[in-house]
Order: sequence, then C-alpha cells, then structure tokens
Amino acid sequence: MADRRYKTKICLVGESGVGKTSLIKKYVLDIFDDKYITTIGTKVSKKSQTFEQGDTKTEMDMMIWDIMGQSSFRVLLQDAYFYGAHGIIAVCDATRPETLEGIHSWIDSTKEIVGDVPIVFLANKSDLGDEVKIDKNMMEKELVKYGMPSMLSSAKTGESVEDAFDTLGKMIIANISED
Repeated sequence: MADRRYKTKICLVGESGVGKTSLIKKYVLDIFDDKYITTIGTKVSKKSQTFEQGDTKTEMDMMIWDIMGQSSFRVLLQDAYFYGAHGIIAVCDATRPETLEGIHSWIDSTKEIVGDVPIVFLANKSDLGDEVKIDKNMMEKELVKYGMPSMLSSAKTGESVEDAFDTLGKMIIANISED
C-alpha cells in the first residue's frame, strides 16, 4: 500500500519525427514499431508507477500526453496541451541537430503556460550509430541554462527510456512535496 498517491500530467515535446510516440509506446507498452505515423492532435496514455524514497512509497498515475510536432499546431493547441502539466520530457532527434536547437521554443511555450515544472531532456535514436550527431557534451552545452537532466535514448533498444520517466517522476514528487 502506498503512503501517497498522485495523478500527474506529463507532456512530451519536440519537433515532428523525433520519436515522442515511440518513446511513449516503449515506456507504456514495451513495444517498438519503426513505421512512422504522424500524430494528429494529441493522444494520452497512462502508466502507473511506484516510487520508493526512503520509507515512503508513492504511487503515481502518469497521464502521458503526446502532441503533434508541427510548430503551426503548437500555437493552436499549446494552452490546452500544457495546462496542468506536472512535468515535461523534451525530445530531440540525435541524428538531426536542428531539432536540438528547436527544443528552446518548446520549453519556452511550456513555461508560458505552466511556469517552472520539472523537465528531462532526451536525445532520441542513439541506436543509429554513425548517423548520431548529438552527444552528451553538445546537449549539456545547449541546455545548461535550464539545469535539467539530459540523456541519450533509444525507443528501439529501450536505452534511458525507463530512466527518463523515473527521473521525471522523482522530480515531480520532490516538486509536489515542496508546495
């Protein structure tokens, strides 16, 4: 039995084709499908997770929101999409450096609506070997002003997927406990 129970809203942000939907499928269903299907509008998935910190057990129902990556739709949907978010996973494509630069506008849009919430940054598709153009140093240099954890990830192999959501969950618990 958990000592505490939270229902949280987590939003994934990033440009089109960076792997947001694949990351969610890997985390929630433990599946990977390399066929690309554009997300239309938003989709919500749910995963319950237990976090143990010392003697305290926290149950968290994560409502994970996926949004289409086209910036033209972001302006139309951002208020409803980000409203009430407890945490963000910001995703870029490790093979496309321009998606790393684009992450700033996603984070700025998020902060306009929900203020400062915990953020974890992922450079996805780390499994693509020689095609990978973004490394940990590049991510840290680009994102130092946000002070957020960053990881290389792969929805295909599962690298850092569980870790990213676990890290964000613990950050959300700490953030809620401060309130």
